[in-house]
Amino acid sequence: MLTLTSPVKTPLHQMRAGPKLATLALFTFALFWTTSPLHLGIALVAVVALYLTGGTQFARHGARMLRPLWPFVAVVGLWHLWLDDLTAGAVVLLRMGAAVAAANLVTVTTRLSDMITVLERLARPLAPLLPPQRLALAIALVIRFIPVLSERAAQLGQAYRARSGRAPGWRLFAPAALAALDDAENVSQALRARGGTG
Repeated sequence: MLTLTSPVKTPLHQMRAGPKLATLALFTFALFWTTSPLHLGIALVAVVALYLTGGTQFARHGARMLRPLWPFVAVVGLWHLWLDDLTAGAVVLLRMGAAVAAANLVTVTTRLSDMITVLERLARPLAPLLPPQRLALAIALVIRFIPVLSERAAQLGQAYRARSGRAPGWRLFAPAALAALDDAENVSQALRARGGTG
């Protein structure tokens, strides 16, 4: 759910974030409740149909955002082939595909600020323990940090390959962790300079 809101407008963009997130929660619950490949297949087809309501450009964008799912599909599929349990494999793959595709659909049709507003509202009962504004800021920072840290790790990997001619592998862990700590320190100083988190 780290993709940006799609610039291609669809009818789903007009819906409020709260109902969309509630529907996603109920849909995901239903996916994990059923074990019928037929019902899961219908759910996946329904999600694909929702993508197609935005046109082919929007559907292609959604398919591109699901590309990181393919390694998991391959591993789960091969594992169940090895176990000779194709029905269980189909259930897992259909459930995973429908759930991730639905979550991605909500993400690309909902602004992050609207989702954070909903989460702030839901977190109000926890206000004595955890102020909702801090929770919202933490979520926004995590969502922003993940692509930044991925790019930093890729740059470190390229630098290592340029010097050694080999893939970095586990050697990338320490410099990537130090870079993440350095970025976190810079962000905390910037927040303090602007008056903290409230």
